[in-house]
Amino acid sequence: MSQLRLLPSRLGAQATGLLATRGIPRRSWRSRSSEPSAAFPNGTSGGGSSYVEAMYSAWLENPQSVHQSWDSFFRKAGGETPLATPEGRPVPSRRTKASKLVEDHLAVQSLIRAYQIRGHHVAQLDPLGILDADLDSFVPSDLITTIDKLGETLPCDLALQGWPAQVTQWPTFYDLQEADLDKEFQLPTTTFIGGSESSLSLREIIRRLESTYCQHIGLEFMFINDVEQCQWIRQKFETPGVMQFSSEEKRTLLARLVRSMRFEDFLARKWSSEKRFGLEGCEVMIPALKTIIDKSSEMGIENVILGMPHRGRLNVLANVIRKDLEQIFCQFDPKLEAADEGSGDVKYHLGMYHERINRVTNRNITLSLVANPSHLEAVDPVVQGKTKAEQFYRGDAQGKKVMSILVHGDAAFAGQGVVYETFHLSDLPSYTTNGTVHVVVNNQIGFTTDPRMARSSPYPTDVARVVNAPIFHVNADDPEAVIYVCSVAAEWRNTFNKDVVVDLVCYRRRGHNEMDEPMFTQPLMYKQIHQQVPVLKKYADKLITEGTVTLQEFEEEIAKYDRICEEAYGRSKDKKILHIKHWLDSPWPGFFNVDGEPKSMTCPPTGIPEDVLTHIGTVASSVPLEDFKIHTGLSRILRARADMTRKRTVDWALAEYMAFGSLLKEGIHVRLSGQDVERGTFSHRHHVLHDQEVDRRTCVPMNHLWPGQAPYTVCNSSLSEYGVLGFELGYAMASPNALVLWEAQFGDFHNTAQCIIDQFISTGQAKWVRHNGIVLLLPHGMEGMGPEHSSARPERFLQMSNDDSDAYPVFTEDFEVSQLYDCNWIVVNCSTPASYFHVLRRQILLPFRKPLIIFTPKSLLRHPEAKSSFDQMVSGTSFQRVIPEDGVAARTPGQVRRLIFCTGKVYYDLVKERSSQGLDGQVALTRLEQISPFPFDLIEQEAARFPGAELVWCQEEHKNMGYYDYISPRFMTILGRTRPIWYVGREPAAAPATGNRNTHLVSLRKFLDTAFDLRAFEGKTF
Repeated sequence: MSQLRLLPSRLGAQATGLLATRGIPRRSWRSRSSEPSAAFPNGTSGGGSSYVEAMYSAWLENPQSVHQSWDSFFRKAGGETPLATPEGRPVPSRRTKASKLVEDHLAVQSLIRAYQIRGHHVAQLDPLGILDADLDSFVPSDLITTIDKLGETLPCDLALQGWPAQVTQWPTFYDLQEADLDKEFQLPTTTFIGGSESSLSLREIIRRLESTYCQHIGLEFMFINDVEQCQWIRQKFETPGVMQFSSEEKRTLLARLVRSMRFEDFLARKWSSEKRFGLEGCEVMIPALKTIIDKSSEMGIENVILGMPHRGRLNVLANVIRKDLEQIFCQFDPKLEAADEGSGDVKYHLGMYHERINRVTNRNITLSLVANPSHLEAVDPVVQGKTKAEQFYRGDAQGKKVMSILVHGDAAFAGQGVVYETFHLSDLPSYTTNGTVHVVVNNQIGFTTDPRMARSSPYPTDVARVVNAPIFHVNADDPEAVIYVCSVAAEWRNTFNKDVVVDLVCYRRRGHNEMDEPMFTQPLMYKQIHQQVPVLKKYADKLITEGTVTLQEFEEEIAKYDRICEEAYGRSKDKKILHIKHWLDSPWPGFFNVDGEPKSMTCPPTGIPEDVLTHIGTVASSVPLEDFKIHTGLSRILRARADMTRKRTVDWALAEYMAFGSLLKEGIHVRLSGQDVERGTFSHRHHVLHDQEVDRRTCVPMNHLWPGQAPYTVCNSSLSEYGVLGFELGYAMASPNALVLWEAQFGDFHNTAQCIIDQFISTGQAKWVRHNGIVLLLPHGMEGMGPEHSSARPERFLQMSNDDSDAYPVFTEDFEVSQLYDCNWIVVNCSTPASYFHVLRRQILLPFRKPLIIFTPKSLLRHPEAKSSFDQMVSGTSFQRVIPEDGVAARTPGQVRRLIFCTGKVYYDLVKERSSQGLDGQVALTRLEQISPFPFDLIEQEAARFPGAELVWCQEEHKNMGYYDYISPRFMTILGRTRPIWYVGREPAAAPATGNRNTHLVSLRKFLDTAFDLRAFEGKTF
């Protein structure tokens, strides 16, 4: 009885629901005893168990003495009439019937919960029937997989017959007997297996639980900490008869399977020796994706953005996006010439954008499949960023119009860290896309690697648990189960605005590609696969047997699609030139002309009127909200900004403020993202002000500049580079009329996002004709802060720049803009705030878009000499690719003995040293603000100004890093190899910088001495 008293609240909730549904008022739930505390349990005392015992005792004595609901409850639960002695007293027993009643009901509740939590472990998910979908390979001991597990351990003589120990030692979990199977139990409110019935026999409860949780669908959702969401899922899957399909729905599913499978068969027949990364073994993915799109369209979605790897991509392009088949087939023609649009990419990496009518909902739908490299999962954050941008431009804050679908492979989903990074963006205010449907094509193999060697988690999808995303595993050879799961997944996303995972447990009929031999490494699996009946035949046979379709109708459907493919194949032979622009995933209507070319090859001046500068400076130095208390240290910063504005000067932070603010005035959306960008790593920016007395009350003055201005978004990101840079790249894809910037906390941290830089930013336009104007802000400078906080690795960006070091250019009137148009990205290292201001504005005013890499300063943020006048920023001024010498040396060029070229912060070290040595008239200093594309024309002019000077390149970076290897051959080209360009800087090294402060200063002193030793290169040859 003491055990009974520990559990009143659980039974109380059950009885409360029972009585409430029967309209019995709470005040009548009173004991007939004299105990005042016998009100039905409220969870705060032990009185509830006493009440149940009292009610049960009263019922035993006289069933008419209790309310009819209790009489019904005890009869159903006990399955018998109360036993009594001839004197009318209850028959005594070793354990009271009340205790047994409660314990049995609690056991049934525990049993139901066990199936909800762990039923997926025994679900029949593998179409091949040879593997468990999870690697644990165990049967949870609290599931009733045999009748013995109700309450007894197996007979010990089974151990003698060779049964495994874990089978013969099953614990007594529920203390239920076989005799209890036909006893009725009241169902808890946490299950829907009863449908309209409130109680079921134990036998039926187990049958329905196994039907829901242990067949072709495995559900993982009980880790979600929201009861409403758990209840929603339970209702969708537990309700009896919920997975019913009409004949029309089944016929549509069959037709989609026909298209999916016959497309792959057609490619295999026509191009048997070509790599195409077919979908065989998971053909159901096509109807799965189409179901997600159909259901989402039904719920109001108008734009779906997809990302996926190469497997099945051509099939998705053909049968989901609806790419013209002839444009796919002509990609296999080895004689097809490429249009002069870039280097292109293989067919199974290309993207597509298409607007069409959804045939199921008869609504417009826009589908975009984002192009991607072979680097698996790298496209995930890119898709999310593009989705976020599309939602932003539509004003779709809740994600009711735009959504994303990501397709993954099982090995990559578990193995690639960017998946985890992307999941952690899913609920961040400035990054959420309000839910993504993830579809995992679970081949149960990664290239040649067995899952047991590829992951430590039971499932490849376990990473999704970190964001409480439900995970629906489904046997991909059961098309109806797949379609139902996908429909629920789409409904979940559009109901709760949260991520959801559909795990299609399937197989890969061929090797990693069509030329690969999988029997080398998975012989048993592929013996089974070779015997496996294709899902299309299985499902067609099922529908023919049940009379939904006839064999003739099925064969006609196949013939119809085969004919479509053959006709498209015939038309594809007429294609002579491949146009990559036909595969564009993010068109910008109206930005380019009809041929996809810039409307002009000019860039207007980037300066702005002085009154605009003054207005922005005034707002930047104020707090637009009333009763908003800022930090005293910030008050000093704002006063300093106001003082600079009065004096018509700007520092780095104020110049950035004016660039952003002026673009917002012109209707250009600005988004700045990265780690700690709101304040700035170096506490210089302060674009978000925090009230010191009201928690989480903030103010963004940039959004208070002008009535009707474009919105400004500044957002601290998660501590991720790969994921966040990919996200911002995707965001910048959506529209050319936005300035999207990502700032690394320190410049060298970009190397954890190197995949995005190498595969998307550097090469994106060449591979996919995709313009992108993303800006990377990379703090850079040798300042004795150690090897990890010094260099942004400029040499890497310059090495990947595509301008030819040996080609002497023709200097035309539009050379500057044409050079920018021809390059793959722009690399700058600004030495003044004005340069930074202009290059940001030029990024938007150019008639095309290119990625912009800016090596930004650290110490220069507060350097007293690193300020610019309004005169360098007002209307009529522009970005200077090269800032020539304009001091004493410029007035007497004939007396100049050395012309030093440099870039960035080192200029200020050189100016100081030149002055201290009194060499202002003999040494000229010229700054390269734009390094790539290389300013050949201005370098030639500058070198000609000082014909008698020896030329030196000075950098603070080590010789094998920095800029020297890039600029040296280009200087040689422009000088016709008639004059050398000498190197001054640090010696070659393995690490970018020293960790010792003294060593740093010694090496600085050494190269400054060399820079101003006018005899340093005497007697040397080049």
